[in-house]
Amino acid sequence: MPVEIDRHRRYLISTAVTVAATHFATIGLADGQSSQAASALPPVRSGSHTSFASLKQIDAGSLSVGYAEAGARAGPAVVLLHGWPYDIHSFIDVAPILASSGYRVIVPYLRGYGTTRFLAPETPRNGQPSAVALDIIDLMDVLKIQKATLAGFDWGARTADIIAALWPERCSGLVSVSGYLIGSQQAGRVPLPPSAEYQWWYQYYFATDRGRDGYGKYRREFSRLIWQLASPKWNFDEATFNRSAAAFDNPDHVAVVIHNYRWRLGLAEGEAKFDDLEKRLASAPTIRVPTITLEGDANGAPHPEPASYARKFSGRYAHRTISGGVGHNLPQEAPQAFAQAVLDVNS
Repeated sequence: MPVEIDRHRRYLISTAVTVAATHFATIGLADGQSSQAASALPPVRSGSHTSFASLKQIDAGSLSVGYAEAGARAGPAVVLLHGWPYDIHSFIDVAPILASSGYRVIVPYLRGYGTTRFLAPETPRNGQPSAVALDIIDLMDVLKIQKATLAGFDWGARTADIIAALWPERCSGLVSVSGYLIGSQQAGRVPLPPSAEYQWWYQYYFATDRGRDGYGKYRREFSRLIWQLASPKWNFDEATFNRSAAAFDNPDHVAVVIHNYRWRLGLAEGEAKFDDLEKRLASAPTIRVPTITLEGDANGAPHPEPASYARKFSGRYAHRTISGGVGHNLPQEAPQAFAQAVLDVNS
């Protein structure tokens, strides 16, 4: 694991392992810090599916949102949220499992990805976390989903964490890869040890005009490199990568990604209408909804130790480390384990 990295929230790195271990033992869900729950699901091989049966488009807030949908409309809702540089195909094998278990499954392209588009040309191509979270609230409103299980990784886990913290009445359960990912610009200004800063090389690259232009020119090559570094034991094929890479051709993709990482470092302004939300997030609010956090045993991306964030979850909670060479894109690499966590968090 990287040394003293709290992914995007640098103030949590001092949390004691012994305190967290006690927390794991007392808060309700049965799995320990390094457990991998036995699955009641039939074996599911990564890559079993290659396309979604239903792709839709709907106006929600400032966006026209592209999303996949599966399962019965009357079933309990689950919203699956992807990260960077990935897309909805991270859940290509998870969605059918949940649909067959009775869920209504919604898998949206985040702003700047796939077929999701800004409705107005003058809308800032803003990537700050609170804006992305509100996109999902807007989508749930339009789809008349009052409450859903939220599950994701990377940007998607951060987004799910924010919704669970600020709008717990909209979240029936949370599955978050790499745990508690709520941060702030203030936290982002705190220096890390050099070995930790080294792992954020792309964040500093994106802070430059050269990095912005380089990502725009080489977005597929760049994304492939991130996949390889973040999931060093995942032998994805060309077809798998290309299905997701098509989402990066979105005309707003580069602007949203660059703004996201520059905002984290305090190098880009956010929108004033999100100031109150960001102020609340800067206090590192505790998440009270039932939660299962996940981590792959071969995650090559910067991520915190599970013990560092355990106390940020005050409701029913468990952590599972998924073994077998599983990297950063956990739902696509280990779909059965991810789907099982979604099922278990509501049981």
